[in-house]
Amino acid sequence: MAGRFAPRPARTTVRGGETGVPRQAAAPGKARVWVPDGPLDLGLVLGPLRRGPGDPTFRTMPDGSVWRASRTPGGPGTLRVTARGGEVRGEAWGPGAEWLLERLPRLLGADDDPSAFVPRHRLLAVTRHRRPGLRLTRTGLVLESLIPSVLEQKVTTLEAYQAWRLLVRKFGEPAPGPAPGRMSVMPAARTWALIPSWEWHLAGVDYKRAATILRAVRVAARLEEAAGMEPAAAQERLEVVPGVGPWTSAETVQRSHGAPDAVTVGDLHLPGIVGFALGGDRYADDAEMLRLLEPYAGQRHRAARLVLLSGRVPGRRAPRMAPRGIERL
Repeated sequence: MAGRFAPRPARTTVRGGETGVPRQAAAPGKARVWVPDGPLDLGLVLGPLRRGPGDPTFRTMPDGSVWRASRTPGGPGTLRVTARGGEVRGEAWGPGAEWLLERLPRLLGADDDPSAFVPRHRLLAVTRHRRPGLRLTRTGLVLESLIPSVLEQKVTTLEAYQAWRLLVRKFGEPAPGPAPGRMSVMPAARTWALIPSWEWHLAGVDYKRAATILRAVRVAARLEEAAGMEPAAAQERLEVVPGVGPWTSAETVQRSHGAPDAVTVGDLHLPGIVGFALGGDRYADDAEMLRLLEPYAGQRHRAARLVLLSGRVPGRRAPRMAPRGIERL
């Protein structure tokens, strides 16, 4: 059962139901310049961290910069990343600024080894050639990937994105520094634990997903320790939490660990997409998908990413699943 009492509001309550302290004038940020050892596409690398077009923790700007608001071990932080002339510049604000800048190369795929992938299908070879800047991000933060992944369990993408947006804006805090308007840092573990049951309902989150998140945040410290483990061991630890299965753990370590082999099983669409692209079988199940990806053992997640980037997907045969809208009940 979700918490019985709402989190204690901050000193200032903002009209419209959102709580938090007012945004202060931006203090000078910290900066770092990093030169990657190969092509780098910010959109491809950081795109998986964006949970919908209205994600309060992620923003892309017309100048090509990417902004992220994260809750780090050092506290809330805002990171702005730009890529120009073969080098990357990171600027950060807030208590978590140093932590974010220290791990900037990992975030942008410095630990990833794209050369380890050997394409065995022409489609993947062509896609990799056309997308040389693809690297797998590694955030080093578990909860910020686990919670939105739980929200995405067995609902439409629109429902999950809406729930994440509403909960982060209402219970998070303003992103430090000169972040674009309405960017927020996700709530701390204790704040998630204190969200009352009716707020989950108003965000369209059913009891099962809310209960899973509550169980996870109660052991938040143990889960964050998994960031230093190998991906397979980290998945095992995550799946100890009731309600977190192979689908959710894979979606999490793909982002927190940059795991190249953490293929997502149990997905509604991915087996058919991979099956159609690599075997001409739009009705492929998980077993068939894994068989087709077997030649890419150790790199199956990267292979699936390339399939999705190839654009070779089967046409729709039925209308989209309609959102349930439980908040209206």
